Amino acid sequence: MQKEIKKYPTLAQFVSETREKLGLSQTGLAKRCNLTLDEIANIESGVELFLSSTIRQKLAKGLKTSLSEVKLYEKKEDFHFASTQSGADIEDMKNLIIENEGNKGFVLLCPVCGNKLITRVAKMYDLEDNLMLHPKARCSKCPFQIT
Repeated sequence: MQKEIKKYPTLAQFVSETREKLGLSQTGLAKRCNLTLDEIANIESGVELFLSSTIRQKLAKGLKTSLSEVKLYEKKEDFHFASTQSGADIEDMKNLIIENEGNKGFVLLCPVCGNKLITRVAKMYDLEDNLMLHPKARCSKCPFQIT
């Protein structure tokens, strides 16, 4: 017999109600999942809308559910840029990241949702030992990233 999947409007509600059905507190779920209480609280309060694969796996195991069921309730992001973004705009963003490496006051906003991007510059060497800089960025709220 196949398990019936109930539809919840949000990831927060799914996690909270599933946790309560298992008779667990937030602390109990955190221990069972090997996550911090803050991570569980952020998920249940709706702060976290997208989970890393590691957190998703731990949460699914702790809630005794499948990865696909947890992923079903994560927010889906439609990647239509807030403003008109082209490949040239992304290249401009990459250049800004490199130019402002180490500048603590530098803030770059996500073109999808407008929240702060978390930026870094990966330093790699090619086969001839030449330094190559690769700017990277990810949004603090949505799945947008520059790799």
